[in-house]
Amino acid sequence: MSTKDGGASGKVDGAGRPQRTLQREVEFRGIGLHTGREVRAILKPAEAGTGIEFVRNDLAGEPTVRASGAYLKTRERRTCLHHGQAEVFTVEHLLASLWAMRIDNVEVHVDAEEIPGMDGSAREFVEAIRAAGVSEQKATRHRFAVSAPIHVREGGASVTVLPGEGGLSVDYNLDYPTGVGELSGRRQSVSYRITPEVFEREVAPARTWVFEHEVEALRAAGLGKGANTANTLVVGPAGVKDNSMRWPDELARHKLLDLIGDLSLCGVDLDAHVVATRSGHGLNMQVVQRLLQEIEAQENAGEFVRDSGLEIREILNLLPHRYPFLLIDRVIELDGFRRAVAIKNVTINEPFFQGHWPGQPIMPGVLQLEAMAQLAGVLLLRKLENTGKLAVLWSIDKVKLRGAVVPGDQLRIEVDTIRAKPTLGHVQARCKVGGKLMSEAQLKFTLIDA
Repeated sequence: MSTKDGGASGKVDGAGRPQRTLQREVEFRGIGLHTGREVRAILKPAEAGTGIEFVRNDLAGEPTVRASGAYLKTRERRTCLHHGQAEVFTVEHLLASLWAMRIDNVEVHVDAEEIPGMDGSAREFVEAIRAAGVSEQKATRHRFAVSAPIHVREGGASVTVLPGEGGLSVDYNLDYPTGVGELSGRRQSVSYRITPEVFEREVAPARTWVFEHEVEALRAAGLGKGANTANTLVVGPAGVKDNSMRWPDELARHKLLDLIGDLSLCGVDLDAHVVATRSGHGLNMQVVQRLLQEIEAQENAGEFVRDSGLEIREILNLLPHRYPFLLIDRVIELDGFRRAVAIKNVTINEPFFQGHWPGQPIMPGVLQLEAMAQLAGVLLLRKLENTGKLAVLWSIDKVKLRGAVVPGDQLRIEVDTIRAKPTLGHVQARCKVGGKLMSEAQLKFTLIDA
């Protein structure tokens, strides 16, 4: 059972540093720690605003998934991202390296579902990133400054996020009960202000680890097929099995490494002081979701507008809809042709409230679906090859209407591309109010000449 305390609050600053990408490609080959499969990963420079995008070259159509908390999928002992047909996991070491080295835009091409484990640390990732060089880009990297505490706990584990003093500082405490592995009767604690230099020297070389008494159960669950005592520290009552520590507190340093990788899924630089005790990926993800909720609230309030949004005039240039049937006021986020987020301010002046229903006005669910369809049209029609075309809705599946939208609500509409072809489009769409899901559906379109 988890409990959550404290109010998430902060400010997203658009006047951050320039975004950065790699100067040249970087390639890694290795074994997946959990699958045991050979995998090749190629990091390629990417345009500003791309973010960290994983491309599954081994699957038909080469589906992609972006490194974002919006695409998290629960998997034991690792961080997993899932979108449509694309899934990739054990991404945390690579993500921590890119975030700490301030690399914002990269395409990660992989030929399997897992990132290579290397020596169980992030050291080889960091060394290759530094050797590849960095290119600054014109777009700005946004920064989120925490201004009020966020606290999440589950059993004896907890994560607290406090206001920072410029940049990200992390304290990590291992404090296991007496009799658990080498940590019997004592604790490990580390504390760092995360800069590229500190991360490379003090955090990146820390290797993944497991208690000896957990190994059999993990194997039975189909995990750790590529793990061995060279790439994973096995901690038992007598110490580390067939290996040795790089530092006396290497176990805590690696937990801190994992935490940084998970926090990177917020998609912004962080000005915060994070204090964690015994936390793992599950608890880390709860913190990420709390931070993303605050960023979303600022987007909805207009306090944080991404560089990639569209104003109403630009929307009118893309869509044929006009009053009273245009149901999008502003597009606040565009992620290439993969994702779009828009806002609709619902007021009592909407014509449909005159008959639905007098005395108890509720926005019809079919109009929420129409708003989703219009945003999907914006996403699809932005492509140059689709200029002069119309996106005609021809299929609606997996519809769920979960709550009432009433006057005064601000409707947040989100659309994610599942598949896009020259004449067809398939998207997952949802509507939210105040972070609560109101409706969702999968929509399919055909593109025809206007």
